[in-house]
Amino acid sequence: MSITWRIHSWETLSKKELYELLTLRSIVFVVEQNCAYQDLDSRDENAMHILGYKKDDLVAYARVSLNTKHASIGRVVTHPLFRGLGYGKLVMQQSIEQVPTNTLIHISAQEHLEGFYESLGFSKNGGGYLEDGIPHIPMVTTAN
Repeated sequence: MSITWRIHSWETLSKKELYELLTLRSIVFVVEQNCAYQDLDSRDENAMHILGYKKDDLVAYARVSLNTKHASIGRVVTHPLFRGLGYGKLVMQQSIEQVPTNTLIHISAQEHLEGFYESLGFSKNGGGYLEDGIPHIPMVTTAN
């Protein structure tokens, strides 16, 4: 399960890495989930990008946004061909490690993944809602 992690700001992403992460997000969030939405939301430019590679394949990705009060982790994705191998948990752990200690971390979790995020220390923080037709719940944890 050896993964090579690359952590980048917007400015340090190569064109190839940017293309790969946008392709992976499109494969899962647009095509697989049958959800036509605008993935390019202008948040990428101010985020850290966590890319997990197995050999030359991008197998996991997440985006971490920090501000003065809290952090958020989003666009968490594992390539469909590499699911069930623990890469989702690893990319979340890498993402949490990028957040300063004692900082509150917010996520917008797909409802069916609540147990997965609870296993990483997140807890529900409000009522459910639909985002692009998919049930979500707000969840939080504190970086340690």
